[in-house]
Formats: sequence, structure tokens, C-alpha cells
Amino acid sequence: MSAEPNRLDALLSETRTFSPSEEFRANANFSDPAIYQQADANPEAYWGNQAKNLTWFKPFTQVLDWHPPYAKWFGDGTLNVTYNCVDRHRETWRKNKAAIIWEGEPGDAKVYTYEMLGHEVDKAAHMLQKLGVKKGDRVTVYLPMIPELPITLLACAKIGAIHSVVFAGFSPKSLHERIVDADSRLLITADAGWRRGQVVPLKINADQAVEDSPIEKVLVVERVGKDFSSEMVAGRDVFWHELIKESPSTPFAAAEMNAEDILFLLYTSGTTGKPKGIVHTTGGYLVGANTSMRSVFDIKDEDVYWCSADIGWVTGHTYTVYGPLSTGATVLMFEGTPDWPRRDRYWELIEKYGVTIFYTAPTSIRTFMKWGLDYPNSRDLSSLRLLGTVGEPINPEAWMWYHQHIGHEQCPIVDTWWQTETGCAMIAPLPGLIETKPGSATKAVPGVSATVVDETGTPVGEGNGGYLVITKPWPSMLRTIWGDDARYKSTYWGRFKDTYMPGDGAHLDEHGYLWILGRIDDVINVSGHRIGSMEVESALVDHSAVAEAAVIGRSHEIKGQAITAFVTVKEGIETSVELANVLKQHVVDKIGSIARPEEILFTAELPKTRSAKIMRRLLRDIAEGRVLGDTTTLADPSVIESLKLQYKDSE
Repeated sequence: MSAEPNRLDALLSETRTFSPSEEFRANANFSDPAIYQQADANPEAYWGNQAKNLTWFKPFTQVLDWHPPYAKWFGDGTLNVTYNCVDRHRETWRKNKAAIIWEGEPGDAKVYTYEMLGHEVDKAAHMLQKLGVKKGDRVTVYLPMIPELPITLLACAKIGAIHSVVFAGFSPKSLHERIVDADSRLLITADAGWRRGQVVPLKINADQAVEDSPIEKVLVVERVGKDFSSEMVAGRDVFWHELIKESPSTPFAAAEMNAEDILFLLYTSGTTGKPKGIVHTTGGYLVGANTSMRSVFDIKDEDVYWCSADIGWVTGHTYTVYGPLSTGATVLMFEGTPDWPRRDRYWELIEKYGVTIFYTAPTSIRTFMKWGLDYPNSRDLSSLRLLGTVGEPINPEAWMWYHQHIGHEQCPIVDTWWQTETGCAMIAPLPGLIETKPGSATKAVPGVSATVVDETGTPVGEGNGGYLVITKPWPSMLRTIWGDDARYKSTYWGRFKDTYMPGDGAHLDEHGYLWILGRIDDVINVSGHRIGSMEVESALVDHSAVAEAAVIGRSHEIKGQAITAFVTVKEGIETSVELANVLKQHVVDKIGSIARPEEILFTAELPKTRSAKIMRRLLRDIAEGRVLGDTTTLADPSVIESLKLQYKDSE
């Protein structure tokens, strides 16, 4: 494989290094460098020891049962995730400690101590049980970033029900697909949500999504209320606030779950049109989430921790809900955006709540850079002691800006690589141990075996690039794709024997540091959100004017990647700026706003091989202005020259 020359050249010329301060190193949770060698020599012993930080109803006697590509971690042990995240803290001094500090977009706020959170989760569990939810049932959740979202997840986990969160920015069609695939009987949504001062009509979207679906009940949280009315369907819909009043205030007994019982499904994009329902289990996932909070994020009891990701994505699952709460941490949860009502909203919140650990995406950092220094400089950010990035590779310039202007050169930066499928951070510096380099996620965390291989699966060695792979199982790994074992095996384990292939390219430098180069398949990473090119192409072709479409990701200084669509219209259709805008909105309606193409280029033909395969590689070269790769397999070489001229004229 080949990497983008521009990015690779820039990364390999990076020579700056940053070490943790002596004070940080001395107080870090993980401060002994021998942990890497010990974990590498005996990963099962390492993960077995880490698992002891959780409370088990029945202790496990076997750490790993591995029959590639299927793993069972702690398979004879039993536990409950919500007991570990809430109830065990209620039995200690932490019962009066803030668990969740929540701030809504309009400025309304609530603080839940662990005792209060536990009380709300118990009432919600009783309510769900009254609605017929039982162990193993799938519950689809389509909520904004309000307290009822983590409360719902924790209530499901307490019962043993499997939750499937769908990001509230997804379209009714996307929600419908996920409901049907999971065979959910209950949908939990809100009347609406807030987004930059505007009302997002979630209940209206949900009503469309549940048509011709298995949904029997819709539980509705009243978020906007009097400012927005949503129609309630008699016999199907019920308001959260009305039903919760009837719930007993008595404790709800946590279900005893086998470590391999499913905790949740989370759908992620793939190279084909159908989203993949990633399956995560109870014990291994929580061990990974809990361990990485202590090792990568160095979490301590006095911290106020903020991960800015929406819980609709895996980052919010692991690093807003399960990871920090399992350690007894205080979590900040925010409903809004960084630019409303002002562009200093994030910095205002850090100042207001004394945030000590801040975890956000490179896309956001590049946006902050664009907005200038007046906004962060107007706020007191001195409470920060650790910064993190997630979602995509960070360019060195953004890393340095973050280091200098947000961390004021006092905060280690943990640049984390991981995926929905991996469950928790896999490649990241342990901040008390690892010297960091701007743009590099550094090394695999203890207990994870990551390397770079060539086309044959042979490790490339230092100073070379290739495919990023994980060569040994880890506790928080996905167990399968819901209802599709064959796709699980072919997608992740089909390239190299007994080796997990995440689909990213990487370079291993002369010091053994990993530099992630981005996707090698047809998945586009827009602002840290993975979008399958096939999904967008299918949405475009669904429009009556479109005959054919090819979608690629091109470099974008803010988003990392932006979606470019090459579209061929049907005979007799006139192309225009208006049609391009209609098609962009059509994609939004089908998938959601995150999939809106940045640009649409109308073309008479698409470059294809003699076997009629669209050569997206050449389209990427055109969009990036690169020298074209091999064109010998093109059925009609003149198509590519025409496209080059057309694309140049459109810029």
C-alpha cells in the first residue's frame, strides 16, 4: 500500500519530542516502564490483574479462551456493569461525590452524585421492566446529550438488556435500518433536542423510523417541552416523566451477567452499504474501559474529566459513561456545541467547572485554531493537567497549537488510536512514561500487540510503512457483527491469519513509534466519524436524477477528510448548482448531516476498469491534485483526462 506522500513526508520530518514533567511522572498511576515488558511477556496475566479492579459477583478462573477469531475473556466470571459503575461507589464515601455534571445547551445544568445517579438508574430500570424489557432484549436509544441518555444505558445494563444507541444526528432512514437489524421492540427518544439554538425534531424523525419496524413502544423524554409539540401515538407512545413517577424508589437488583453476555450493539460504517452492528460484551469491554481510564487518562479522584464526544459514538460510550464511572470519576457532560452562543463555550465550561482532563477531536482543534487565540485566552484554563485527542490522526501543527495554547505547555497530550470495534484506546502514550511526538499516537498500550506489516503480512520493521494490525486478542475486542459472523470473519480477520486488521495504514519510525496514516479502504473519516463511501453512493443513486455515483474522501484542513461525490445524471437531466444542492440534501435526508458531500462534480462518465469497477483511487488522485497512479487498466483512458480538466475548472 502507499500512503499520502504529503502527510507522510510531513510526519517523518517531525523531530520535536516532549517528556512529562517530573511531578507528573512521579504522581502518575502507571509510572514503572517495566509494565510494557511485563504485559508483553504475559498479556493474560496483565489483563487478569487489571480485571481485579472491578467487582465480580463470581470471580473468573480463566482469563482467555482463544479460538481465532473468537475470544472469551474471563468467561466463567460474573459481574454487572452498572453495579461497577454506580452501585459499588454508593457503598463508599463516593456516594456524595459528583458522578455527572451536566450542562444543557441553553445553560440549564444538573449535578448527579453517585447516590443520586444510582437512585435515578434504579427508577429507570423499574420503568423499563414495566415496559416489558428483560435480559437479552435490544433497546434502541435515539437521544440528545441529556442525563436520561447515560441513565438509560446504565438501566439497560442493570437489567441485562442490550442497548443500541443511534446518534441523534442520524436520519430516520438510518435509525430505521438499525432498529430493524437489532430487532428492537422499544425505542427511547426525546420530543426534540437543541442544536445551536434551533430545535431538532427527534420525535418526528423517530415516528418515521418506526414505521414497518418491530418497535412496539416508544418512550419519550420531554426535553424541549412547551416550545415544541410532538404528536403522541395512543397505545404506543408514553412520556418518560409520566411513567417514571410510577416507578418504585426501591433499589433494583443488578442482574448477574456472565462476562461474555452482550452489553451493547453499536453500528458503524463499512465499505458496503449496510452498517455493521458491533457486538461488545460485559466483562472484557469494561476491563478495557476501566484500565485505559487509569493508564492512558491517569484518572484520579480529584479530577473533573470531560470527553466532548457524543454518546452516540463509541468514544462517548467508553469515555463519558463506562470508563470514567467505573473508576468513580466525576464526568462533565455537555449537550451543546463549541460555538454557541459564543465560540468560547468549551473554554467557558473548562473554567466554570475546573476541568482537569479534556479529550476532544483534531477536527475541533483545527477549528479552534481557525477561530484564533482571543477565545481561549479570555478564559482561565489553568485547571487542565492532561489533554487528549481522538477520532483521526492529528497533524503536528494542531498538536502544537493544542499543547501551547490550551495546555500552556504544562499538559501531556495523549493522542489515542482506537475504533468502535476495539472498545477502548489501543495505541496511546501512557502520560507518565512515554515521550510524545506531535502527530504520533506513539506505542500500543500495555497488553496490546500492534505492529505494521506489508502485503504478505510480514512485519516491516522500523523506518517502514504498511498495514496496521493487532496480532493478539485483547479484552475489549468486538466479538462479532450482530447476526453476521461471516462478515465479521471476512472484514476483520480475512486478510492475515489470526490477525486483526483495522483498515488503517501506518508507519513505524526508527524509534518504534507508530504514525497512523488513515483509512486504506473506502471508509471516509469526516471529523472523526466513519462514513462508508458505499452508503453515500447508495443515497445519491436513490435520487431519481442520478444514474451513477462515486464517492471519495479528500483532505480537508478542518475535518480531516471531506466527501467529494462524482455524479452521472440520467439522460435528459440538466445539471446545475441547484441540483447539486438538492442531492446534498438528499444524502442528509437518507443518512444524516454528517454525510453531506462537501462538493458534487457532475461528469458524463466515471473512470472504470475493463471489468466495470470504478477506480476511486484515481478519483482521489484528481481531488488531491496528485500525479495519477497506474491507469493501464482503464477501459477508456480519455475519461480521466476529461475529469482532470473538469475538476480543475470547478475549483
